[in-house]
Amino acid sequence: MKKFFLSLLCLGLITMSCSNDDNDPVVEEEEIENPEEEEETVEVDIEVQNFFWQTLNLYYFWQGDVPDLADDRFDTQTAYEEYLAENDDPVALLENKLLFSEDRFTFYSDDYTELVNSSAGISKSNGLQFGLGLISGTEDVFGFVEYIVKDSDASGKDIKRGDLFIGVDGQTLNLDNYIELLFGNNDTYTLNMADIVDGGISPSDKKVTLTKTEGLIENPIHVNTVITSGDKKIGYLMYNQFVSGSEDNLNSVFADFIAQGVNELVLDLRYNPGGRGSTAAVLASLIKGTNTNDLLFKTIYNAKLQAEFDSSLTDNYFVSTTGTADGNSGAALNTLNLNKVYIIATEASASASELVMVGLEPYIDVVHIGGTTVGKNQGSVLFVDDPEGGNVYDPERVDNINPNVQWGLQPIISRVENSAGFSDYVDGLIPDIELSEDVTNLGVLGDANEPLLARAIQEINGNGARRNFDVILPANVVSSSKLYNPRNTTLLLNNSVPVAKIPVSEKK
Repeated sequence: MKKFFLSLLCLGLITMSCSNDDNDPVVEEEEIENPEEEEETVEVDIEVQNFFWQTLNLYYFWQGDVPDLADDRFDTQTAYEEYLAENDDPVALLENKLLFSEDRFTFYSDDYTELVNSSAGISKSNGLQFGLGLISGTEDVFGFVEYIVKDSDASGKDIKRGDLFIGVDGQTLNLDNYIELLFGNNDTYTLNMADIVDGGISPSDKKVTLTKTEGLIENPIHVNTVITSGDKKIGYLMYNQFVSGSEDNLNSVFADFIAQGVNELVLDLRYNPGGRGSTAAVLASLIKGTNTNDLLFKTIYNAKLQAEFDSSLTDNYFVSTTGTADGNSGAALNTLNLNKVYIIATEASASASELVMVGLEPYIDVVHIGGTTVGKNQGSVLFVDDPEGGNVYDPERVDNINPNVQWGLQPIISRVENSAGFSDYVDGLIPDIELSEDVTNLGVLGDANEPLLARAIQEINGNGARRNFDVILPANVVSSSKLYNPRNTTLLLNNSVPVAKIPVSEKK
């Protein structure tokens, strides 16, 4: 690692915000009194530690609750540098001293491009999306296929939604080994498949070999269709990640719904772990309406930042266009203007998915069908070691990132609340109609007979003929291909929401 000279934070606070239709930031600068700095500098190998500390000291939501991030933690520049040098393992420093004990969702990577790709729906994957459950009375784990990503390695193999597996490369999955076997460095593995026999899970002779490939892009719009049931025209949309750049496609789906006379909507977020808050605003507006005076959610920052932001920089409203970020056209939204929506959400639904539900609640009737959600009322931003850019990742500034520190840090920097001030859902959103997926009958996504969708249709139609929704083997999820990694359960704040930038000077 390169040795360099550090100085403590030097500091004007800059806030930046963009309108929904304008990517050019409006910049205001406020001078803050500089702390007294020591003239003496020390040559140390602490670039990564310095990046972590400076970023969290300013932006971290719990900065005021972590003693080692206190503004008065160090009396001198030398004391600061010695502290960083003593903590020569950056990850240990981060996890043991800088992160708040109740933080479940901050994550990082020694290659920031992994985090950039993840937020864009790009991954190294074989295309198999699955849930994991426990075999009753044991610590053995079984997997069930939720869906297959189009044009992936798995899409060309003999495996489909509803298939079960209990082993990898001949090893039975259990609580001790499933992470290594399914999420480790083994790019190619063979699944040992299983069947339901007499209500239980039994191994079969079938094997399926899958290979992860770089750069797999998943279309977040997995299924969209219109179902006619009696006098109802029901639009069904399964949306699996809030990806910036998908807003035009979402708008096209709703244009088709309108053209087909849709008067009811089932929004399926059962496997959606989150994503862009700005995309959530577009989806909510497509459902409820485009009154840009209606508040969707507020963003609350730590005390240091919150003092610098007025409501115009923290309040996020419903929108009227797709915006122009990431290739969107800025088209007017084709809103359904509904007063009720049926949302399928489960233990795998998080973050921006929950935000849509919570944000709509004060305005329209939200009927939640499924299970209790993850419970993530927090937002994050990607940071890199770009001191002059305030360490905020900006694709236009990649050449300014410190070549010696290619780490990406995505800490929790905010809490969100809806227009009624509600934000207390850290334990998840409880369904109005509880119904687990049944491993013995997962059904076909988008088909009117798929159990969760069928239950929504029954609710739409009222108290007519009642279908039996008994669950034989509930999908009590231990983990899943998305949930095992906290980087997937994100509410990403972007340049439509204010961020702070601190230029950090280095004395050579």
